[in-house]
Amino acid sequence: MQIKKLMLGLPLLLCATLLVTSTPALTYAGVDSTGKVAAKQAGQVVKGKVLGMSNKAKTITIADKKLGNVMIKFNDATKGLEFAKKGHAAIVKFKVVGDDKVATVVKPKLAKLPKGVSEIKPAELIKMIAAKSDYLLVDSRPAKRYASGHIPSAVSAPVAKLKKEFASILPMSTKERLLIFYCGGPT
Repeated sequence: MQIKKLMLGLPLLLCATLLVTSTPALTYAGVDSTGKVAAKQAGQVVKGKVLGMSNKAKTITIADKKLGNVMIKFNDATKGLEFAKKGHAAIVKFKVVGDDKVATVVKPKLAKLPKGVSEIKPAELIKMIAAKSDYLLVDSRPAKRYASGHIPSAVSAPVAKLKKEFASILPMSTKERLLIFYCGGPT
């Protein structure tokens, strides 16, 4: 009987020991509204789609794939708040102050380019246009955005349409030409 009581009490004893002896660098910042662990104090980063930002409450809500919806406070020292736009992807670094997660830096979460694809800067494209290089400029924004304004010489090929009928949208002469895609975001 004594052994049974000891065996039942052992997990509680271990938990209590860990709570008392753990260091702050290994403790957790808190639990979000879904009951998931929000983040470790060491390396506090949340990545995902910005669900909203309240200037009145000074909070940003991020939909993190691993952690669920996480609400983080911000203050006057928070850098990069211009990247906390609803619907955009962001990376938010934060520190734990008491029970609160306070954003220190907000950065845009950019898409990773596939292997064999490279990024060019606008200045490089301007030089290519001026030099009349051999390329095909593809506007991958929705057709309405293309119709409202686009870079001269660009052809319209919205992403949704590209996924369905890639080969039929672009001219056959593209096999030997450099393809340059652009969209409306910071990717």
